[in-house]
Amino acid sequence: MLARLQSAVGRDDLIEQMVLVPEPKEPFSKKPQREKAVNLIVAYDASPNSHTALDIAFWIAHQTRLATNAEVTVQAVYVIEDNQSSQYSNILTFAEQQPQLECQVSEISKSATQVLTQPQLQTVVTPLQQADIILWQARSLAEEWQGSFKSHLRFGRISTELNRVVESETADILFLGCKSVDHPMIEALGSNFPCAVLGIPSCIDE
Repeated sequence: MLARLQSAVGRDDLIEQMVLVPEPKEPFSKKPQREKAVNLIVAYDASPNSHTALDIAFWIAHQTRLATNAEVTVQAVYVIEDNQSSQYSNILTFAEQQPQLECQVSEISKSATQVLTQPQLQTVVTPLQQADIILWQARSLAEEWQGSFKSHLRFGRISTELNRVVESETADILFLGCKSVDHPMIEALGSNFPCAVLGIPSCIDE
């Protein structure tokens, strides 16, 4: 996938820039073939970096579908942390603004967008309304790609919830909106993460 991306943009250093955690030695080898289905997960919070990560995921998904005729699904995951003091909240920047919540939600409905229709009437935006806005933005970007797309809303520790979604969806790649292996989130995910983790290339600012 990254080789095709490198060829398309005319660079030969994207792999070393983007691979933050390599593919595990034993990936989801036993997952159902489902006609070679590919699942790409994106940690999304509507920040510029997460927009870039989602754009890259859509581009890779499109190229993969053209080259292999495989079924490719892009999935955006937004996590509301229940610990406001988490040091990893700059990956999903809105999380640090949210109060502690005890309920567990695995996936947000794709139809709940009422907060967007009359924003002028909203005096206080709740965490769930903010999450709905964020995931609506992701779905809007997905409409341009015109491919298979899912969105998830999770509550808890970001690294833990990303791991759970990756495992439940047997993901091939997790995309993060960061540029360095030194980012605290990479350490939080751990070296035994069940799929490869890609960031955004530093050359994107050039």
